[in-house]
Amino acid sequence: MLKDEVNKALKVIQEGGIILYPTDTIWGIGCDATNTEAIKKIYQLKQRDEAKSMIILLDTENKLESYVQDVPAIAFDLIEFAENPLTLVMPKAKNLSSALIGPDGSIGIRVSKHPFCQQLVQRLRKPLVSTSANISGQPSPQNFSQISPEIMDGVDYVVDIDQHDLSVKKPSTIMRLEPDGRFEFLRR
Repeated sequence: MLKDEVNKALKVIQEGGIILYPTDTIWGIGCDATNTEAIKKIYQLKQRDEAKSMIILLDTENKLESYVQDVPAIAFDLIEFAENPLTLVMPKAKNLSSALIGPDGSIGIRVSKHPFCQQLVQRLRKPLVSTSANISGQPSPQNFSQISPEIMDGVDYVVDIDQHDLSVKKPSTIMRLEPDGRFEFLRR
């Protein structure tokens, strides 16, 4: 089942589509983080201002250095020891669509521990865009049952995993991390 869903989602993403999928936090909308056209589809669907950047998911922290110029050493410890899902916003993003990178050159990255996300990113061999499955300004859905029909109809594929899990999920903690190791919490 997991493998089939990874294969279906992979095909859609490789063809430039966008998917609705479960993560280790809330449900997300995603696509290939290097495909500007697909990223623009997500901004349109969410009615989101393109100046508001979205995050990317990786399957392992070993890939951080492929997408951030100077990864502070503390980033690896923060990811390893975080009790809850953690998104790190770091400067000097690289090898990603410019539509994803913040006006200050930063990118938010989370290493996902969700089996679907890990396998999909591994197979895609690129980061996966992740943004909450809601129209901008509306509350983030805490589980699949709260996702609006507008979002469901607007994606190219809805992943058939965890749809019956009604446990309440929360967005990740977000920290901004500077190359010298200084950090601040943006969302706890």
